[in-house]
Amino acid sequence: MTTEQFETLTRLLDERWTCRQFLPDQVPQAEIERLLTLAQRTPSWCNTQPWQVVVTSGEATDRLRAGLAEHVMSQPQAPDFPFPAAYTGVFRDRRRECGFQLYDSVGIRKDDADRRLEQMLRNFELFDAPHVAILTTEADLGVYGAVDCGLWISTFLLGAQALGLAAAPQAALAGYAGFLREHLGLPETRRVVVGISFGYADTDHPVNGFRTSRAGLDDVVTWER
Repeated sequence: MTTEQFETLTRLLDERWTCRQFLPDQVPQAEIERLLTLAQRTPSWCNTQPWQVVVTSGEATDRLRAGLAEHVMSQPQAPDFPFPAAYTGVFRDRRRECGFQLYDSVGIRKDDADRRLEQMLRNFELFDAPHVAILTTEADLGVYGAVDCGLWISTFLLGAQALGLAAAPQAALAGYAGFLREHLGLPETRRVVVGISFGYADTDHPVNGFRTSRAGLDDVVTWER
């Protein structure tokens, strides 16, 4: 890779962020197809390409948004892939830092449980995004199918950034996998990995004003020489 290409990739990674408030404007179909075509270049184990994606637009997004918002108020989470059992040590610290940045951006006090719940529920309103991509993998492929889907997510997010689109990868949506399968008519063999809300960012909204930090190499790399 040339220096110029490396710098382009670095810039995309530096500038990418999770959008939590979208404008209502629809993304042209041709742009969505362009993004999805790029994501198809993602590598996978034995080239299995385990990802299947449902992309909603217009009224389909509104129906999903309304259905989710109603469902989550009466049903417990039941993800296909277990959520973390606990956040401890540095992982807890990083999670808290991100959460406090989010609450601070919209003026939510740490002891205001009602407003924190309200902000959490914004996940299931898709942050008002005009589109969402629901990503699934085949059950028989197990965790490695999900790992390959993780690579697809990264390609999708970087492609969206390159096209001037904003996105929010949402594990919260995968917490209601059964609802998504039924609502979208997915077969039981498909396992929900994540939902990605996407569209154009509302850059004037304060929730979109903060950026998360990244650990340094000394925190994550062990050198054996």
